[in-house]
Amino acid sequence: MVVSIHDVSPSTSARTQAILSDLLGIGVKKTSLLVIPDHHRRGLISNDPAFSGWLREKCDTGHEAVVHGFTHLRESRGSDGPWKRLVTRSYTAGEGEFYDLDEATAGKLLAAGRSAFDACGMPYCGFIAPAWLLGPEAEAAVRRAGFAYTTRIATVSDFRKNQTYASRSLVWSVRAGWRRACSIVWNAALDQASTANPLLRVGIHPPDWDHPAIRKQILQIVGKALAGREAMTYEGWLSATNS
Repeated sequence: MVVSIHDVSPSTSARTQAILSDLLGIGVKKTSLLVIPDHHRRGLISNDPAFSGWLREKCDTGHEAVVHGFTHLRESRGSDGPWKRLVTRSYTAGEGEFYDLDEATAGKLLAAGRSAFDACGMPYCGFIAPAWLLGPEAEAAVRRAGFAYTTRIATVSDFRKNQTYASRSLVWSVRAGWRRACSIVWNAALDQASTANPLLRVGIHPPDWDHPAIRKQILQIVGKALAGREAMTYEGWLSATNS
């Protein structure tokens, strides 16, 4: 099982720490932390010594830092058609940064993100696009940049082995009451349907912890899974799969 915490940055560090504390309380010692290098252009992680030091400490104790976009934002464009507006505004609330980037632009953002991680002294090998939306040219840039893997909502792709594994991530939407209610029903069903899959993926966003019913379901699902699964990082799972 891989439990991933998305949108980790200085502005979400307090909630991220609360999530990690609750997960540790039920036995999860390793997660994949999806770190935004310049979250909503509020400042590079490398300019925050306290945050980067805390993140290095987490990596030293078994967690994994993953490059998660650069700013996490995709600006709306006048040329966007109905489908792009649906995906980039309704589905992602304007945060599908790598959804339709050309390879050159994606490459520049990836280089900037890697530089921020390097300046923090943090190891990394994976890249996961905001909202799991990674267009074909952007994926080519990710491969060219030397990242070992990426994930989408329903797959994990190992670039070293050129192998893609099917595993749909559980994820919750909390922006409205109806979304929260649907998420609870959907993830209960998806959890049952994922029983036979070699990999269970649980994706957590910091705002999830503001909603007791969502928090309770996540901890119940993860706690139940620990009876038969080992919690590990994406990097660890791919290494174990390829050994």
